[in-house]
Amino acid sequence: MNNEEKIKRIKELTDLLNLASRTYYQEGREIMPNIDYDRYYDELLELEKETGFRLSNSPSQNVGYEIISELPKERHESPMLSLDKTKSADELISWMNGHKCVLSWKLDGITCVVTYEDGVLKKAVTRGNGEVGEVVTQNARYFENLPGQIPFKGKLVVRGEAVISYSDFERINEEVADTAARYKNPRNLCSGSVRQLDPSVTAGRHVKLIVFTLVSVEGTERAPEVPDLHNSFSAGFDWLTAQGFEVVEHVFTDGDTIKEDIQSFKDRIPTYDIPSDGLVLAFEDVAYGLSLGRTAKFPRNSIAFKWQDELAETTLRRIDWSGSRTGLINPVAVFDPVELEGTTVTRASVHNVSIVEELQLGIGDTINVYKSNMIIPQINDNLTRSGNVVIPDKCPVCGGPTEVRRDNTAALLYCINPDCPAKKIKSFALMVSRDALNVDGLSEMTLEKLIDNGFIHEYADIFKLERYRGEIAAMDGFGEKSAANLISSAQKASDTELYRFIYGLGIPGIGLAGAKAVCRAFGNDLERIMKADRDSLLEIRDIGPVLADNFISYFADDKNIRRALDLAEVLTFKKAEDEGDTEQIFEGMTFVITGDVRHFPNRKAVEAVIEKLGGKASGSVSSKTSYLINNDITSRSSKNVKAAELGIPVITEEDFIAMLPEELKPEDVRSEG
Repeated sequence: MNNEEKIKRIKELTDLLNLASRTYYQEGREIMPNIDYDRYYDELLELEKETGFRLSNSPSQNVGYEIISELPKERHESPMLSLDKTKSADELISWMNGHKCVLSWKLDGITCVVTYEDGVLKKAVTRGNGEVGEVVTQNARYFENLPGQIPFKGKLVVRGEAVISYSDFERINEEVADTAARYKNPRNLCSGSVRQLDPSVTAGRHVKLIVFTLVSVEGTERAPEVPDLHNSFSAGFDWLTAQGFEVVEHVFTDGDTIKEDIQSFKDRIPTYDIPSDGLVLAFEDVAYGLSLGRTAKFPRNSIAFKWQDELAETTLRRIDWSGSRTGLINPVAVFDPVELEGTTVTRASVHNVSIVEELQLGIGDTINVYKSNMIIPQINDNLTRSGNVVIPDKCPVCGGPTEVRRDNTAALLYCINPDCPAKKIKSFALMVSRDALNVDGLSEMTLEKLIDNGFIHEYADIFKLERYRGEIAAMDGFGEKSAANLISSAQKASDTELYRFIYGLGIPGIGLAGAKAVCRAFGNDLERIMKADRDSLLEIRDIGPVLADNFISYFADDKNIRRALDLAEVLTFKKAEDEGDTEQIFEGMTFVITGDVRHFPNRKAVEAVIEKLGGKASGSVSSKTSYLINNDITSRSSKNVKAAELGIPVITEEDFIAMLPEELKPEDVRSEG
């Protein structure tokens, strides 16, 4: 490659990496795997070094991408630099140069700087582009583990990573009916949650802030118990823990133990619930680290260690194109089985048409695959690049026409047939799911057969299958008994609660809890619910402006109204569990449950009792919390600490049971009585 070609490549890489940064930091989504970004970035650095040529907007000179949002902006007191990185443990040993260090997880969320004054949370600002961030104080107050008040009364500034755990991510995604509309990863979901204009959305996402740096402490003369934090990185962690913060997991290390310590972290990846994309190494001697200064882009007191992804070579056998309720058709690569990180892998999402084209995928090609962050299968590279994969012009589900829609970031394939069964199947699958009408035995595969045979066109048809009993019995895989069981299941499911019906309609953002809240607010009256105005919806605690608008938009569509009313005609709405004669003794009260329970089967059962008595169960302690239920009332957990700060009573499970009417107490307690 001559110098002219190298400069051309620099321009290409600069545009590509800036585009990836913009979509990642500003829009909360990815257009390429981390391994590709790192590879392109290293290539750019090498070419800039070789040629002496560098664009003014090169990512090697810019810390992040300029943010654009409706949130207020604020300039950081000092630039938030990104870290230099390596994948070599030997390079870390050289970097340490004989000094003691602290090794911790490199968390994958959204970085925030949080300020406390006089012991009170005053401000939270995202990293943004490193120079200017977005003010998200109103949302940070709803971070599940972040103290609202702390014992220290001076000025404290900390830096942490706002994260959503894998388990919470999976729970939230389960409430999204359309598979294609589900969030791609916890980092994207967390970014969108932290940067919400509606704090109530943040409150429901179980965002946590895990602190990884103590930035500054002022006013220590008012608190002599504050240790000298200038000479010990880990002492800062210890002090912050005593203040009630959750700090990142960390260990001491040196040149003799670093490789063993890295392996220890790596072994925990499959069971570690917080998203992480590597490790961070920082000098234990804070003053020494600061004395090293910084480069234009990186500080010299810490460095990131990125996991060396395990690659496997295999053969691409086909691309499956999967339809969805929105019409989006997703490509999935199917290849010969390979072992990665201890599991057998045969499939990987290709995400969109752009990636198919960029990798020049072809059937029979030799590809390298890996697990992103050792979890999600991805294609790293195509070694053959035959490019023979044809983008289908017909929907794989209905055979109708498709179109590729291109924007500035990606090309996506859509089915444009409004009557595509895939769109219907996903909608019907939600309506008959366990949390909705719960029609036992009506799987997506069975739905597909019934729709293909013309037995189901609308929701109400599910409960009119008796007229097709003979035809259903004659279908492949069925018989008289199977047909009878299916019809019986539908009949049984037709006696249901209104909130299940509302949830099953698939109104964007309205999960099971939201459906229950709406039904309670409008007295389980379908007509009132369908005619609800924005102000009435906003009075409901679980409904914010976005969800209210989604609700109104849904029932503003005559087609949606007709489908809902037709279905309602064939259903019988029984009294909701909280609609009977039980006195609503917990009305207006909010409970938070933490730790193990001993008398109830699980915490869900406790929440059900709370809701039955008119109360609300929340996942985080706030000023609106009435009681924190924790069998270990002396615990120094973040929830207990926050409850103490806010003056919220901490009660045991037995204390809670004593508040209940006799008929709602657990059986073992009643039998003891």
